[in-house]
Amino acid sequence: MNRAPSSPCYLSALGLVNALGQGKAQVMDRLFVGDTSGLKLEAGWIPNREARVGRAWGTLATVPPQWAQDQSRNAQLLLTALEEIRPEVEAEIAQHGPSRVGVVLGTSTSGMAQAEEAVAHRLAQGTFPAAYAYHQQEIGRPAPFLAEYLGLRGPAITISTACTSSGRAFATARNLLRMNLCDAVIVGGADSLCKLTVNGFSALDATTPQLTNPMSRNRQGINIGEGAALFILRKAPSELALLGLGESSDAHHISAPDPTGRGAMQAMTAALEDAGLRSAAIGYLNLHATATPLNDEMESRAVAALFPEGVPCGGTKPLTGHTLGAAAATELAFCWLSLREGRVPPHRWDGEADPALPSLNLVGENHRLTSPFCLSTSFAFGGNNLALVVGRP
Repeated sequence: MNRAPSSPCYLSALGLVNALGQGKAQVMDRLFVGDTSGLKLEAGWIPNREARVGRAWGTLATVPPQWAQDQSRNAQLLLTALEEIRPEVEAEIAQHGPSRVGVVLGTSTSGMAQAEEAVAHRLAQGTFPAAYAYHQQEIGRPAPFLAEYLGLRGPAITISTACTSSGRAFATARNLLRMNLCDAVIVGGADSLCKLTVNGFSALDATTPQLTNPMSRNRQGINIGEGAALFILRKAPSELALLGLGESSDAHHISAPDPTGRGAMQAMTAALEDAGLRSAAIGYLNLHATATPLNDEMESRAVAALFPEGVPCGGTKPLTGHTLGAAAATELAFCWLSLREGRVPPHRWDGEADPALPSLNLVGENHRLTSPFCLSTSFAFGGNNLALVVGRP
């Protein structure tokens, strides 16, 4: 490479909840066998028809009464993911103090479902329900809520850039460490299902009632999901590190990606350069792979150009649904788990390749990881592109 890699920041803990389960153990049981059973057809999301969604199942954490103004499913998802890493979080606070631990989260829906319920109540009865508070839906509220819940006094920042939100949270969190504003940062994202999102993507003809089918000639769109993923990013060394991060904005179109894949390739190239790695070093690439016609087209072109010898790759949205603002952190979590377990999740699709797309090395069952480096991509409206490299430092 042309320059030395940047100094790594370390990923020391992970809390997870999504359609695969709650906690790393449940998620891994289903992740590595490619279990798609969490994506189900449900009525009530779209008028007069069913939608296939990836709901986080099980009993979520309860928001305590003193935080009633923050009561939302989004807050419950955050607290559920937090519970899994609470001992590690408390250890960082005890070591560094509450002013030296930050929170940076990504979201695209926040508590919008509570706003939907409140508006419906007002239309029917003329008033908002007594339990409704604007904090519940505020797009910037998740990070301050979590910081206040933990008694932290460090920076608390929420980022919303659609489907790259929680990935861009890592860029901000890393900057907080490098500028010595924090010693540790709770970083990740959360998004909860709501009618606004499901209907919005449906209006764009981007969803399908069938199981999402990425990279197939028969792909018809995405299934919307929900979830949360929280890491501790810190200066102190641990087993795995955030080695590289690349961002670009091609501004090709408000909702459609640049069909050449130029911006996606720029982001991936920047992440590899940031990590001081050549493309051949990557053992697994977690694709954005939304199964929309345009995204899969541009992404396959970008991957084929950057990895001319091929790279083991796959998309995991058939397992979780597209968790939007939580997607980048969730899929980085799958890379983190893959590195720890030495295996990667299978790419679930019908096996019918699109002859119009470059051929990719889509991983099947029981693929073993042979490299200590993984790359994950996320792409969003407006030509917003992000790539993250995680591995053993």
